[in-house]
Amino acid sequence: MIYPFLYMIFGSFKTQQDIVQNPTSLLPASWTLENFFNGWKGFGNTTFATFFLNSFMITILSVVGQVASSAVVAYGFARTRFKGRTVWFAIMVATMMMPSQVLIIPQYIMFNKFGWINTWLPLIVPGFFGMPFFIFLIYQFMQNIPQALDEAAFIDGCSKYSIFRRIVLPLIKPALVTSMIFAAYWKWGDFFSPMIYLTDIKKYTLSVALKMFTDPAAQSDWGASYAMATLSVLPVLILFFCFQKYLVEGISTSGLKG
Repeated sequence: MIYPFLYMIFGSFKTQQDIVQNPTSLLPASWTLENFFNGWKGFGNTTFATFFLNSFMITILSVVGQVASSAVVAYGFARTRFKGRTVWFAIMVATMMMPSQVLIIPQYIMFNKFGWINTWLPLIVPGFFGMPFFIFLIYQFMQNIPQALDEAAFIDGCSKYSIFRRIVLPLIKPALVTSMIFAAYWKWGDFFSPMIYLTDIKKYTLSVALKMFTDPAAQSDWGASYAMATLSVLPVLILFFCFQKYLVEGISTSGLKG
């Protein structure tokens, strides 16, 4: 499982000749950092700094929207009693079983009518309306918070909004961080959506840029490709190791162990 990952890392320090002549060798015959400099130059007069920045902006905005909106919706299901609550929650959970492929054509038609094609809006805006998986995860976590805390805060004069902001949000931090990690990982590595909606090279995300950087029909700089691919996984690894304790706590206490 880890061998392809190691091959990519060590391949980023190989020369182009070494990669072609010794494709089965893991360690470089001679170490070089030239691939990182060549790869960073990018293509189409656009450096990989632009692609990294694009991915960071899209990921950050999308993660904020997904986690914030999902927390609000989960709070509504967990702490508010309204007519049809069980039915609506079941419908929301059922949407997690819907294949994403069936949404491609209607979403593209809708976003095209909005004039959003070749913009970041199709990649960011949908996240501000809640994600079913995160709603379910946060909802399960909220179920472990005693209702007595809400009742005590309500007696002290807090509204439902104040209870959510002052009482519930601090207590569901592990679930929020868990959702943030999953959302960041999925959005950072998303290739299909940016490939469909973006046509301008300067708006490409990192995943699309890595694909365009190599051309199977022509001679590709594989060393530079390995180098940029190696750099692309660093933000995800850093995010995971920095917040892994919250990830474990959020999953183990959200009723997802089974």
